[in-house]
Amino acid sequence: MTDFLQVSTATETREAAVKLAQSVVSARLAAGAQIVGPVGSVFWHHGEFGSAEEWQLVLKIRADRYAEVEAHLLKHHPWQNPEVSAVPLVAGADGYLHWLKTTTAPD
Repeated sequence: MTDFLQVSTATETREAAVKLAQSVVSARLAAGAQIVGPVGSVFWHHGEFGSAEEWQLVLKIRADRYAEVEAHLLKHHPWQNPEVSAVPLVAGADGYLHWLKTTTAPD
């Protein structure tokens, strides 16, 4: 298993994405966050087909802290049932991965 993950979620507004990013990074659960948007989204929600603009939040984290990151996102996210998903980082520059590891080391 990889040591690092990229976690993503989305919010309805840029302000909500910034607030969520700041809370995760300031808690040292993520080394950094990127906010992308607006992005178009097409989905099924509560049995209805819809589309909207959203702001995507992408976090770089240690795999061993995923449960903490997920819990933090679910607690602080403005949506009741947000997407929280992760994909492994299978490779990266040594200096970058060292920064990610040390920045998010548990106390």
